[in-house]
Amino acid sequence: MNNVMLTSATMGVVISLIGFFIGILCREKFKLPIFNPLLIAIIFTIGFVSIFHIDYDSYFFSAKYLSWLLTPATVALAVPLYKEIDKLKANWKMIIISIASGCVSSILTVLVLSFIFRFNHAQYVTFIPKSITTAIGMGVAEELGGIVPVTVAAIIVTGIFGAIIADIVFKIFHITDPIAQGLALGASAHAIGTSKAIELGDLQGAMAGLAICTSGIITVALATIFAGII
Repeated sequence: MNNVMLTSATMGVVISLIGFFIGILCREKFKLPIFNPLLIAIIFTIGFVSIFHIDYDSYFFSAKYLSWLLTPATVALAVPLYKEIDKLKANWKMIIISIASGCVSSILTVLVLSFIFRFNHAQYVTFIPKSITTAIGMGVAEELGGIVPVTVAAIIVTGIFGAIIADIVFKIFHITDPIAQGLALGASAHAIGTSKAIELGDLQGAMAGLAICTSGIITVALATIFAGII
């Protein structure tokens, strides 16, 4: 099977997409947040490569084209934002303060936990970009001396967890404003949270897309300041 992967330019893509579509079917059938399509796709892919004893390099060679779509997909989030530009102009102060607060709280959480668990510098900076999109987070971790593969894993886990618990958090804290919902998902759960926000509504999706871009920029600036603490 390794040879099949190495000689096929799309086998890994097909396997990944099958897992994702299975996740979509599970979500539509059971209507539970835990059935996140990306989570199901990850579990399905891990199971497939484990059963057929496919090494990671072979899988990645055949699935690398999916990663090429990451940055264009992030940029495409500007489309719903443009459609809701009037709401952005009317609430720009609240939006900026909300996103900045989310970025600061995310980094402070990592800082506190790093002290509790006695992380060294490399481990600490690895988790600083956990709440921003992978395209930016990988660069931040590498620049600061973090462990990039672990950063990618942390970003994915953060996004999936945020999307899963979003409805519960909104219900507990009575967060009903669509702008607040979108900003919360985008600033805390990046692209995966944004996909959840789009499910909630166009305005939520637009605000989440804005939060991804803005939180990425703010986190890059703050990371250089906080990185020297540990």
